[in-house]
Amino acid sequence: MTARGPLMFHELAPYYDRLLEGKDYRSEVRRLEELARRYCRSGGDSWLDVACGTGRHLELLRRNYSVAGVDRSLPMLRIARQRLPDVRLMRGDMRSFDLGQSFDIVSCLFGAIGHLSSEGEVQAAFTSFARHLRPGGLAIVEPWIDPTEFRPGFLHLMRHEGASLALVRLSYSERRANRMRLRAHYLVGQRSQGLRHLEEGDTTLMVPRARLLALLQRAGLQPRYLARGLRRGRGLVVAMKPTDASRIPPRAHG
Repeated sequence: MTARGPLMFHELAPYYDRLLEGKDYRSEVRRLEELARRYCRSGGDSWLDVACGTGRHLELLRRNYSVAGVDRSLPMLRIARQRLPDVRLMRGDMRSFDLGQSFDIVSCLFGAIGHLSSEGEVQAAFTSFARHLRPGGLAIVEPWIDPTEFRPGFLHLMRHEGASLALVRLSYSERRANRMRLRAHYLVGQRSQGLRHLEEGDTTLMVPRARLLALLQRAGLQPRYLARGLRRGRGLVVAMKPTDASRIPPRAHG
């Protein structure tokens, strides 16, 4: 992995949507909107997606919500801005972003919190989410892998084949304490440029489900785990902000 993050979020960002072309965004957004209707009590329709990537969820959510997005990766944001030129999309770190605006719903999906390096950083991110919620608002977090559910030696293949572009990503994962170590190889074949091979190592943080709920509570939210998530076996966490906004910790300094 580069110092800036996984290759898929930077050098290979132009191919991200092709590698994930099988991801059912429409079904995921239907589930997200169902949860928003059920649990959000702030009375508005503003939605912030943190780690929004190339904007695929926002593209669908904007039909019924006033949307905005935050992401740390400039290459991913460039793609999102092309897709959603009239949507507010900002570069920011989930641990410390400050938009000066509050929202009815804040989502963070696709296990993005797994790219944080410690529980302290997860806590900082959850506090940022809470700070950007209106009283009665809702945070929706798709967890990364729970340590009890990790499968060592798991192989994952992603591929895309088109007339002038072919992509393959093969990854292998192993466990080191509460972290998942992933090795990934990429083959990028382009008719105009030939074949490229890229390799990276990435380390992600696995936080037990009970700890995630505790960290959300510490951020001043009222969380609950839902077994039915966006992807099989991953679940979702919804966390409501109480109407008493004084319970939300202030922004950390330094």
